[in-house]
Amino acid sequence: MALNMFRLRATCPFLWKVFQSRPFSYEPLIVQMSKCMDKEEIFDLIERNKATLSEKQVGHAFNVLWRLQRQKTSSIKNVEYVRDHPQFPTLYNLTTNKIESMSDDTLVDVLYIAQRFNINVLSTFSACLADQHLYCSPLMGEIADIVNRKLDSIQDLRSLSVLMINISSLISQGFQEKLVKKTELLFDTIDSSQVNTARKIVQFLRKVKCSHFPLLERCDKVFLSNMKYLDLDFIGNILAVYRFLQFYSFAFISMAKERLTEMTPLFVHPANFVKLFVILGPMAGPQEKEQLQSTILLMSEELTSQQALAVVRAMEEMESRNSQLITKIASVLHKNLENYRPMELLRITQALIFLHFQSKEVFMKLRELLFSHLKVSVRLSETVTLVCALSMLPSRLDEAVMSQIETFLPQCDFNNLNDFATSVLRWIHYDQVYVDKITEKQLKLLQKLDHYSHQSLQQSNNLDLLLEQIKFLKGDWFHESVLEETISALQHLMDEINYTNIARVGFFISRTHYLNTSILDRIAAVAVQQIEKIHPFSILGIILPFSILNYDPPQKDEFLGTCMQCLHSHLGTLDPLTLVFLGFSLATLEYFPEDLLKAIFNIQFLAKLDCQLEILTSSLNSRVQLRLMELNRAVCLECPEFQIPWFHDRLCQQQYNKDIGSMNGAQKQIYKLLAEVLGGPNFVKASVLTPYYHAVDFECILDKRKKPLPYGSHNITSGKPSRMFWESDIQIVGSSLPPGAERIAFEFLDLKAFCRNIPHLKGKSAMKTRHLEILGYRVIQIPYFEWNSMALSTNDARLDYLRQRIFGERKS
Repeated sequence: MALNMFRLRATCPFLWKVFQSRPFSYEPLIVQMSKCMDKEEIFDLIERNKATLSEKQVGHAFNVLWRLQRQKTSSIKNVEYVRDHPQFPTLYNLTTNKIESMSDDTLVDVLYIAQRFNINVLSTFSACLADQHLYCSPLMGEIADIVNRKLDSIQDLRSLSVLMINISSLISQGFQEKLVKKTELLFDTIDSSQVNTARKIVQFLRKVKCSHFPLLERCDKVFLSNMKYLDLDFIGNILAVYRFLQFYSFAFISMAKERLTEMTPLFVHPANFVKLFVILGPMAGPQEKEQLQSTILLMSEELTSQQALAVVRAMEEMESRNSQLITKIASVLHKNLENYRPMELLRITQALIFLHFQSKEVFMKLRELLFSHLKVSVRLSETVTLVCALSMLPSRLDEAVMSQIETFLPQCDFNNLNDFATSVLRWIHYDQVYVDKITEKQLKLLQKLDHYSHQSLQQSNNLDLLLEQIKFLKGDWFHESVLEETISALQHLMDEINYTNIARVGFFISRTHYLNTSILDRIAAVAVQQIEKIHPFSILGIILPFSILNYDPPQKDEFLGTCMQCLHSHLGTLDPLTLVFLGFSLATLEYFPEDLLKAIFNIQFLAKLDCQLEILTSSLNSRVQLRLMELNRAVCLECPEFQIPWFHDRLCQQQYNKDIGSMNGAQKQIYKLLAEVLGGPNFVKASVLTPYYHAVDFECILDKRKKPLPYGSHNITSGKPSRMFWESDIQIVGSSLPPGAERIAFEFLDLKAFCRNIPHLKGKSAMKTRHLEILGYRVIQIPYFEWNSMALSTNDARLDYLRQRIFGERKS
């Protein structure tokens, strides 16, 4: 610097005089800043030099401002003065522009000082780091620490929402809960037009995998009130977040569908129309789906590889059967297969198989690419993806693949182990069908998978982490190899069940069909004790395992009554689908709250439900209609005093008029032996439909002296029994029988009728028995484990068993 000054003076005396005459200019700017005695001086320097300030000078400006600030007696007043000064935005804008070139030490100093003056600055800095994908950097950690310490004083939800997203990768469970509570407290400070703030809040919840229903509901109301301003990308983003968090808003889906339908004529470019197709397609009605598919077919030649992938995944979700479009999109995918990453190849494989696409050439190319990726894969997640995709295609499990799986086993979490095991079992099944053998190496690999999964479960020490790992587990391997160990791990951690995870535990238990009374009792106790903290959206998950498994906890009435109290004020806002499932679940438990039933069985609700059914997949649509019918039947039979009409004759006739198939082996045996016990085929009916459309396997009538009564001519082959209806009008059984006679229903109960671990009748089967008894039947249940037991291994033993069950007598 001195040498440069000397050269300037020697070579150009005139310029040196001019330079000398400028105040402070002979001193470096950092020195000038250090000599400033008040904030106006430093801000004046910033204004005059803003075009040339370096990152070090910007950092020093913050340090000087904070030094001047600490010298003042009225700190709060002076903080406001600095924060509101017109040059303060200039300073932090300069900082933002130079953040990439600042050293870590300078940045940390700036962050600590800036956040004392303005949380908005901290928010901006965090966004800059996020833009550079530095979500887990030490600097982002410094920001997270500042937010944690200053959280109580933050009042700006807009800035806080940005910070929450950017620090989400670094926060603990406790810090997450504090942020959620703070957001709830500040939510009323934003007006209903701040959709971007609401969007950031739901994105934060998605990043931390937290389905916090109260916040989601409040954000949903903001979106609904601004629907006419929301664009395609915004709507698609919110729908994706809702789906991930398992938050169902019928109002949002309905209004979004209407909004997107209105916008459809605007999207003529393939890129935009593909986005519309992906978002609107799965929730469109049949005619809309057809129009969307026709338009995308016309554009198919112009689709890029990523657009074609997006379209085929949407078609899978839409359950498309448009063979022309499937073939066309598959052709585009085929041309671009080499450009896709492993996860994308898995998605393509899943979609094409689901859509029943047939092409040896395409699937051979897929298999070839998957194998080539697998040979060089060194990452666990990628290997799992490739193995899953390969197992879906016709191929054998070779030793190279088994060796690669074994290499990764020590790194696997429970989900990885499940994916590997499911894939290996697919290959083994293929080998059994086409090669008719299982190798020793395949069996050893399965044993190793079992070993590592048991080890993982035994080491579980956190319920929430365990629930996250087992959330999507299903399949033969899980149920046969590790289900019992999983239930044991849950029981070991059941003291950690609370209002935040109770519904997740309930849903998981419901899927397993495994009856563990200790866990269910704990669920019921937590529901009663913490009901004021439990959101109504969680009630279905809490009740479901009791309903499915047919288990009454201690103080059943208190438990169910408490759950209903939680629902009372939300009966008008819960979506129709949830209410139908709730009503049915409670009905299986013989619990019929009148206000819930009145909320369901009225014209307005049923019209709303019809609208909702239009946007559901065909399988879910059928399930909802079936549950509504079963609830209607239960109310008519068990609560006639409510005078709710039966209105499902047409649906039931459509369902039961379909081909019902043949009797299984056990049913054929029972039919033949019943005919022998009762005196001939004229004394037994097969496949009877009762009033309200319960299907009964076999039926007979005994007079008052326990003598079988004949039905007349109705020869039934043992192949395909015909459905035999009663009288056309609905009436109880006894009214059409001779005095003193009784009608007997025989129900063969297979594996599905019982809990997975013990011979305890599940909820639906128990409810059917109640209904048949109300209709006047004496019900004789024939469990599969009795019928197939060693005690009944001969025809004589089975005949004796049936006689005893029917007449109460045994052959001497």
